[in-house]
Amino acid sequence: MAFIELDACGRVTADAAEVLAGAARVGEPVAVVATDGDPDPLLARLAEAGATDVVLATHPLARPGTAVPAAATILAAAALATPAAVILPHTRCGREVAARVALDLSGGLLTDVVHIAGGDALTTTQSVLGGAWRVVAGVVSGPAVITLRPGSLGEVLPAARPRVVRVEIDPDPRLIEEVRLVAPTAPVASRPDLRSAPVVVAGGRGMGSVDGFALAGRLADELGGAVAASRAAVDAGYATRALQVGQSGVTVTPDLYVALGISGAMQHQAGMSGSRTVVAVDLDPTAPIFEVADFGVVGDVHTVVPALIDEIRARREALR
Repeated sequence: MAFIELDACGRVTADAAEVLAGAARVGEPVAVVATDGDPDPLLARLAEAGATDVVLATHPLARPGTAVPAAATILAAAALATPAAVILPHTRCGREVAARVALDLSGGLLTDVVHIAGGDALTTTQSVLGGAWRVVAGVVSGPAVITLRPGSLGEVLPAARPRVVRVEIDPDPRLIEEVRLVAPTAPVASRPDLRSAPVVVAGGRGMGSVDGFALAGRLADELGGAVAASRAAVDAGYATRALQVGQSGVTVTPDLYVALGISGAMQHQAGMSGSRTVVAVDLDPTAPIFEVADFGVVGDVHTVVPALIDEIRARREALR
């Protein structure tokens, strides 16, 4: 069973396909979704993502990002057929929904999972301490309630024609989070979503200023990637909190992670240790980021990055 999270505009998030793939490792990829809007676009997107069944609840209080209606929908789905596992994205909303569901189903809660192995004894793998250790765990009773780190599986299912089952929910208005929608905002259209982007370019305190941080955006645009930031860059006001990667921010697992002016403390590594290839540029040759980097450049980002952009453009032009 897979919980489908919706974004601020009420659309299926980029995590849905991978969460469904994780559910398929355990059993049938049953999607569970709650909405306060038109469900038809959601059903079409879930069919593309490979859901074989969809359990749907519509309710005025089921606004995007609210955990209580989402948890109620999962519990209603579980009443129809007891799941071996419930898979959710490891996001703010996903974590809260998971905690509520695990408590109500007397299940075992496994968070920030990077691998799921089905079979007779379901096990999960978690990457901890900045990726220095891997923990294999399972549950001893009740269903496994699992939050899946975005980008960790890298799998998608073939499209399907799901059966749709509608359930009724009656969430207590007193328990609903007080969320007041001012105006839905969408990410910059020219850049992919940070959590699912195959390429991420992150800037740190070493970018020096807001204008200096713009270099990370320029390189990201050349590579077709997303922009991220370290906590130090966010605290310095170079970037917004939504771009923060690390233990207290977003976790990413791209094919390519470019760290610019980032020292790479363990707290930052916790959010990017699953990256397949890491390239680091920093003035300090002893910076911890070089210990996890596949390729490292000791130098000034303000010199290295413009030269890199010029080289990328020259090579792209030569291929035309």
